[in-house]
Amino acid sequence: MAPALAPAPVPAPALVHVVDDDPAMRDSVAFLLDTAGFDVRLYEAGAVLLKRLAPAVSGCILTDIRMPGLDGLELFRRLRLAGHTLPVVMMTGHGDVPLAVQAMKLGACDFIEKPFDGEALLQALHAALERGGHSGTADPTLQEFVRRRSTLSERERQVLDHLVAGGTSKEIGRMLDISPRTVEIYRAKVMAKTRAGNLQELVRWAVLAGCA
Repeated sequence: MAPALAPAPVPAPALVHVVDDDPAMRDSVAFLLDTAGFDVRLYEAGAVLLKRLAPAVSGCILTDIRMPGLDGLELFRRLRLAGHTLPVVMMTGHGDVPLAVQAMKLGACDFIEKPFDGEALLQALHAALERGGHSGTADPTLQEFVRRRSTLSERERQVLDHLVAGGTSKEIGRMLDISPRTVEIYRAKVMAKTRAGNLQELVRWAVLAGCA
């Protein structure tokens, strides 16, 4: 009689370290992630995470970008200086696109704008965990974005560059000497040609593809 096969080991749930100074937001995100099967650890400040994070810990970090004291951007810098390579996803508020772009240029995986859809957050975390903090133009999605970007007109590329830099329609219009309404038309063309679902996706693709 053949010996019984040992059952396959059950993979441990992915660990997400959530950093936010707002207790209600921490609890809300924790409930969502716990329901989705993640193992969750909560921190009320970046300094607390740095103090408690073990050198060989696994998972990823989800942090607010605007916090008193140590903000998300500085937290990311200190994590990397300390040798931590966990993938990082930033939670941003309205108007924080330039900060999110800075974070991604430093190596953050992604950003998600509050108030966010729960499914969008879960997708961002799964993608960050799969990439393990690494990204590049070898990704077929990014390669396709680069190809689509090449179809933009010169003016459309200018509008794209200013959108990635966080400019509003009024600010972009002033810099390009066109009306805000015209900026909106160019923005719609950029979104259609690149097939970005929203501004966050457009910015993320542009930064990850090295176009910003």
